[in-house]
Amino acid sequence: DSTSRWAEALREMSGRLEEMPGEEGYPAYLTSRLAQFYERAGIVKCLGSDGRIGTLSAIGAVSPPGGDLSEPVTQATLRIVKVFWGLDASLAYRRHFPAINWLNSYSLYKDKLADWFARNVDSEFNRRTNEAMRILQAESELDEIVKLVGMDALSPADRLTMEVARSIREDFLQQDAFSVDDAYSTLKNQTRLLNLILQYHVKAGKVLKKGASMDAIAALPFLEEIGRAKMIGEKQFEEAVAGILQRMDAQLREIVERVKGEL
Repeated sequence: DSTSRWAEALREMSGRLEEMPGEEGYPAYLTSRLAQFYERAGIVKCLGSDGRIGTLSAIGAVSPPGGDLSEPVTQATLRIVKVFWGLDASLAYRRHFPAINWLNSYSLYKDKLADWFARNVDSEFNRRTNEAMRILQAESELDEIVKLVGMDALSPADRLTMEVARSIREDFLQQDAFSVDDAYSTLKNQTRLLNLILQYHVKAGKVLKKGASMDAIAALPFLEEIGRAKMIGEKQFEEAVAGILQRMDAQLREIVERVKGEL
């Protein structure tokens, strides 16, 4: 439910009771009341004779006025919860869904679940997700330069970083709710797709160092295949990704041989 509306109602009742107001008129006990709600979540033993064990998740929506994350309700909530998804209106305007800002959002359960992901999904899961976040962070920094002087002012390595970040955003993070294969993709297939994009980053970086141009790399056909990969069915996904990797290697080798021929 809306945590912000609940907090506003709490402020109204506190004012009617003539209690001592805190920051922005909210009662001084705002944080403790929020904690009472969110701390109900977790692993619980159900009431009854059979001793059932279950889990309870609490999800609340905070709507700060003007998107100001420094206001009291948002700050009190962030001090309590361990997962934060920051919805971004600019992403929604660009039709990027889910419109979750990857730079502001976080999960404090990530380190605790690292071993589980390594055992059940992929041994390199955490390294790959960290690498993807590093690339997205680098894109955010480079984007300021691009806005000032344009893409042509970037070095080939930085241009590659921008291209890989675009692929992570559009081909991996952005989802099509009308595609069953994309909307219900398994964790293993998501990891394979992310690995495919990161392999492109590593291998294209090596080709750049051998003298290839970024324009030639950006025009290779396998990049379109990466963009369409998330629409591939679950059963064919692993084989399809392996095929894209083979074509990636072959097309990058052709560029290297062409550069050697020119020399």
